[in-house]
Amino acid sequence: MDDPAANPKAGGLGMTPAVGGTRQVPIPEPIIRDYLLLALRLDQHRPGLVDGYYGPADIKAQADMEALRPPAHLADDAVGIRERLPAEIDDLPRREFLRAQLVALEAQARISAGAPIPYEELVGLYFDMPMRRVDEALFRSALSDLDAVLPGAGPHEPRLEAWDRQFTIEPDRVQIVADHLAERFRARAAELFDLPDGEAARINLVRNRPWSGYHWYEGGRRSRVELNLDLPVRLPALMHTVAHETYPGHHLEAATKEARLVDAGRRTEHTLLSINTPECLLREGLADLGYGFAVPPADESALIEEMIRRFDLPVARDPVAMRAVGAAQPVIRQARAVLRGISGNAALMRHVDGRSHEDVADYLVTAGARTPAAAEKQLEFIEHPLWRTYVFVYREGEALLDRWLKRLADTEHPSQFARLLAEPLTPSAIQAELDPLKP
Repeated sequence: MDDPAANPKAGGLGMTPAVGGTRQVPIPEPIIRDYLLLALRLDQHRPGLVDGYYGPADIKAQADMEALRPPAHLADDAVGIRERLPAEIDDLPRREFLRAQLVALEAQARISAGAPIPYEELVGLYFDMPMRRVDEALFRSALSDLDAVLPGAGPHEPRLEAWDRQFTIEPDRVQIVADHLAERFRARAAELFDLPDGEAARINLVRNRPWSGYHWYEGGRRSRVELNLDLPVRLPALMHTVAHETYPGHHLEAATKEARLVDAGRRTEHTLLSINTPECLLREGLADLGYGFAVPPADESALIEEMIRRFDLPVARDPVAMRAVGAAQPVIRQARAVLRGISGNAALMRHVDGRSHEDVADYLVTAGARTPAAAEKQLEFIEHPLWRTYVFVYREGEALLDRWLKRLADTEHPSQFARLLAEPLTPSAIQAELDPLKP
């Protein structure tokens, strides 16, 4: 048997205890060990950068116990690992995945070291593609679509708020509704995709978070999903959040990659999930795009009406209004999906144009039809040291992957989506498939 220390391509020669002490994962190749150490060390300077880790326990222990390595040295480490890739990683897609991740980790290390990387450049380095402002005409068109279906007249924000109140789920009932949706979406995912053996996701309720929902992957094909009760929970938004975080979104992707890439492929780099890296753009795009598989457009109105009746939401007391709501809600959801793109514009206003907090909050309310409370919650995210670049990944990730799917026949969409669940793709690789003739 080869000595992995003497052969840089050796690895996967055995198993090693994972964090937590109840499971084992493949022993990583030396370059992958260094990649995992780099991210864990950088997380000590940028808490939250490591979004999940279920890899070798000894690597985590080393990062926790050793002296802090200066961020500038970590940036140099990222460059060094990237330069080793051609010699130590034969598989081209795997090498490209690691290259893109290392570019982002290097940028995060340089920012931590005080390098003055401009905001727009930084976003491009993090996510393997440039971000752009959304044409304001798209927002105006979405607001016109809302005008066509929302009752009343005047500013959109109070009319949307009145509309949303019909779907309010009392806090003490959110758990039962969310669990029901997760079970339903899991059954749907099982029809379309392979569910890894032993996978499971549980939902918890929390408060005082800068997001509406969050997925934590724990390894062993298990996830914890947290739903935030800071703002009122409404049925249509909850449907999207549950699909996004569970099936066929974050949980199913993480469990599938653990089964296919880590357990079967011995690619231990996927035991670490990181923030502000290219994998985030595809993860969030996948999770948003997944709603259309969990709730096919032709079934959305009927599902909304069924859920209204099952959980006796306020609008259930008026059957005529309930049918009208079921018909209009898909139009409203699509318009709001377009309006979500305003978050990227707001981030550029704040971090590139230098506009004040108050100016950007007003923009989110007037141009984006946000409530003042929702605008403040969005700005909390945009101004957060870790999350301030992250707002782009939802719209841009979904738009990229939507184009990637729609170039194929409808019947091929599930198998193409399954590639996202199981393969180590990058935004650049997706773009290359869309534009194969470009250099």
